[in-house]
Amino acid sequence: MSFVNPQFFWILIVPLILFTFLITINKERLSRIFDEKVLKRLSATNESMPMVVRNILMLIAISLMIVAFARPVMEKGDKKVNIQGLTILTALDISGSMRSEDVYPNRLEFAKTKMETFFDQMPSDEIGIVAFAYSPFVLAPFSSDKETLKMMIEGVDDTYINMGSTDFSALGELSASLLEKKKPKILVLFTDGGDEEAIVGFSDILKTNSVDLYVVLVGTDKGAPVIDENGKALTQKDGTIAITQRNDALGELAKENGGAYVLASSGKEDIKQLTSVLRGKYKNQQQDEVTVKERVEYFYYPLGFSLLFLLIAFSSMPKRREV
Repeated sequence: MSFVNPQFFWILIVPLILFTFLITINKERLSRIFDEKVLKRLSATNESMPMVVRNILMLIAISLMIVAFARPVMEKGDKKVNIQGLTILTALDISGSMRSEDVYPNRLEFAKTKMETFFDQMPSDEIGIVAFAYSPFVLAPFSSDKETLKMMIEGVDDTYINMGSTDFSALGELSASLLEKKKPKILVLFTDGGDEEAIVGFSDILKTNSVDLYVVLVGTDKGAPVIDENGKALTQKDGTIAITQRNDALGELAKENGGAYVLASSGKEDIKQLTSVLRGKYKNQQQDEVTVKERVEYFYYPLGFSLLFLLIAFSSMPKRREV
């Protein structure tokens, strides 16, 4: 037998001693205030339980409550529990091309909507979020609280967008680090893609660290002008408007790294297709294994007896004499 909260003995022992002391000296104080004949008329009749017995019952009840608060248990040893589900790292592209408006209202907002749909489709799974462009960073650690994850995504706005070139190698290194102790290792990108030259190093990092890549590609083949922070279209050196198109090379890389990709479209079918692939491939794989202490709780025994003693004590309250 042991106690989960033994500190309650030390915290409540002083109030118990004080309560006992006050009960003990109560009669003596009254006798100093009232005349003996007056006190006899004000005191309780002898038709009920004696005051001493009632006080003892109340002290026993309080003592049992303290024992219940300390939570007595019988330890049965450690038990390993498998937590079913997947651990998934999601990454949101915040490069300059995500301001383009070939999808409504722009690629960034469209990708955020797709991420929120993805969260809804994976209710019991643990998901983390990173944002990436020139330098990736963690937006939210792994969590199964999807509403909090959605709030983090909603907070990403136009001010986060980085006009520098996307460093996929840095994203790969960060992803490998965050997924190091996870099994399986799953990375899902929400992006408008990347050219073959930019993702060469990215591919090597994923393969070395056994990270499975999945991609949700936003944008169109036709493309749209690149928009700056002032909402104006960027121009190239020759004066023509810079156009950015969705690049599917990253999707092909996903297929080569044991994953898959979908082209983001209106509705939810694209995300449902992606989650279906994930569920099918990683069926019955556990998220983690945790060790918990197996205990038999006994707090309800002292708590039950304390309530019983209190009930007896208060139901036997002495009646006062009529003057």
